[in-house]
Order: sequence, then C-alpha cells, then structure tokens
Amino acid sequence: MVGTRLSHYEILEKIGEGGMGEVFRARDTRLDRTVAVKILPPRLSQLANFKQRFEREARAISSLSHPNICTLYDVGHEKGTDYIVMEFLEGETLAQRLSRGPLPAEDFFAAAIQIADALDNAHRQGVVHRDLKPGNIMMTREGAKLLDFGLAKAGAPPEEAGGLTASPTVTSPLTAEGTIVGTYEYMAPEQLEGQEADARSDIFAFGAVLYEMATGRRAFTGKTQASLIASILKDEPRPVSASQPAAPAALDRLVRKCLAKDPEDRWQTARDLLHEVRWISQGGGSDTGLPAGAGGARRRERLAWGVAAVAVLAAAASLLRGRNRSPLRRSDFRSPRLKGSRSWDRPGFPPTERPSPSTPTTSRG
Repeated sequence: MVGTRLSHYEILEKIGEGGMGEVFRARDTRLDRTVAVKILPPRLSQLANFKQRFEREARAISSLSHPNICTLYDVGHEKGTDYIVMEFLEGETLAQRLSRGPLPAEDFFAAAIQIADALDNAHRQGVVHRDLKPGNIMMTREGAKLLDFGLAKAGAPPEEAGGLTASPTVTSPLTAEGTIVGTYEYMAPEQLEGQEADARSDIFAFGAVLYEMATGRRAFTGKTQASLIASILKDEPRPVSASQPAAPAALDRLVRKCLAKDPEDRWQTARDLLHEVRWISQGGGSDTGLPAGAGGARRRERLAWGVAAVAVLAAAASLLRGRNRSPLRRSDFRSPRLKGSRSWDRPGFPPTERPSPSTPTTSRG
C-alpha cells in the first residue's frame, strides 16, 4: 500500500496493525493534512455483512465529538478496498506506556477521568466500544484518546468466531508456544459466554484497564487461553492496595465493582463511574476525610476561618457577660496546616486532579 493512493489519500507508511485491518499514515491531498487510514482486510471485504457493519459503525463513530475520542473523517471504497480515515495521533499507546510500569497517581487519575468521560459521551450516543484496552488508548501531550470505536464490534467471520460474539484484536502471544490472544484479558464474562455486550461490558473492560494502570499488572492472567477465560469467569484480582498501599479503599471498591461478574452488580452507567473517579481524585474515601491539593486546601482554609470566626464571637460574648471578671487575654488561633499533593508512594493519597483537555490533540492513531 505504501506509495499508492486511495481516492485523494496518499499512503505514506504503515504505522499499525490489528485484527480488523492495517493502519497507515497518509496525506490528504485535498486539505493538505496528515491523516490515519485504516484498511479492512480483503478477506472481510468480501463478506457483505462485514462491509455493511463497517460502514454503519463508521458513520456512528463520525457522530461522536469529544476531545478524548479519535475523530473519524471519512469512509470509502476504491479498487476493492474498504477504508476509513481518522485523525492522525502522535504519542504512544497506553499499552506501550504500561510496559514501563504503573502510572503515577496524578497521571492515573487524569487518564481515568478522560477515558470515563469519553465512554460516557459514546454510550449516550448509543455507541459501545467493545474492545476497550490499553492498546486502543493513545497517550498524547494533551491527554488520553480512545481509538477504534465500533470496529472490533464486527468480530470475525462465522467460521472463525469460535462461539464468541466479537473477535479481539491480535496484539501479543499469550504463551511461548504461540497461542495468540489479544483482548480476551479485557472481555467481560458475558462476552466470553456468547451473550451480547452492552455499555456495562465496556465498564468491565474499563475496570481491567484501571487495575493495570494502577498496578502495572493485568487483572486476569492465564498460561493458556482456556485458563485465562476461566480466570475471568471465576477469579477476583488482588486489591489495588496490595500493590499500592497508599491507594484509598474507595479505589479498590471502584475497580472491584467494575469487575463484577454479573453486569447487574457493576456500575450501570459511565456517568456514575465518572463521578466516582472524580470524587476519589479529589480525596473522597481517603483516610484524612478531606481532599488533598488545591480543592482540599480551600476547604481547610474555609474551615480554619470558620473556627476563628466562632472563637471571636465567643470571646465577644464572654466580654459582654464578664464585666466583673478579669480582662480578656489575647488568644492564639492557629489554622490547620495545609498539605499539598501526594503520590502513590507517599501517605495521604491522592493528588490534585489534573483537568481534562478542552481541545483534541494532534497525534498518532
């Protein structure tokens, strides 16, 4: 494909590959901008139902407008090739970042809020990702970006489906013998059992991503595909606090509820989950009972002023009542000490929430 053209898109180089196609950096010769072009494999292009779902879901994704969702520009067909054109993103995937270890607390909450906000936006538009994983989240200078919305939902041809409703993107070998799996680690139990996935399946995957972001380890593992699936269906991962002792109990509860086996026991909407993540990032559920950082500092400052005001009023009342008593002596009222932001490895977690970007970034897809 390199050096060829699809319509007015000049293919420059291959930048990625997944179970649903290859991704190339290309130049839009009409608008003179760099874009990412994803091509549907010929074996899937020959199946009418896959072509229909490819086009229908691409149109659905194009309706999404959010700073943390990769923008879809175009969809087309030329010379027997089906393709979609997306925003070109520069950066690294969350999977690449996690290969170096867990995220610091501040980066963890910034990314968690952005991903939850993007999921909420998509779910409100009736779009379910169905392949949420670190490999489909791009980390850019301006924040996290979700990729491949709706594409993994199409799945594999019936003869290759193996009883599952969706075909995961092939990313890495699970065993040394070459058993290849990709996103099974993030698939909800209902997906593995052949049931239809919904927004709560995305919430399960989000919980698995959060766990990996905080601990640097996957929530579910297995030496074979069968043992991995069995682990997802029956096992509970170790608490986040086992790897991050400074993490509050509220974070363990949030992740555990995301990873509930029964969809009815999970967070039911990404909006509720977003509010919970924000609350924890501001100090909710911490041992101190007061948020850390700027928001917590303001609350403590107001508390200190309130204590001082009550003390002054009490002193004035005592002065009026105590004409025959000794003169009032000066009192020394001290404000509570204000504490700053904290990280995973310091007591009193968590840090100040970093606001999500208001505008989309220009990065790699």
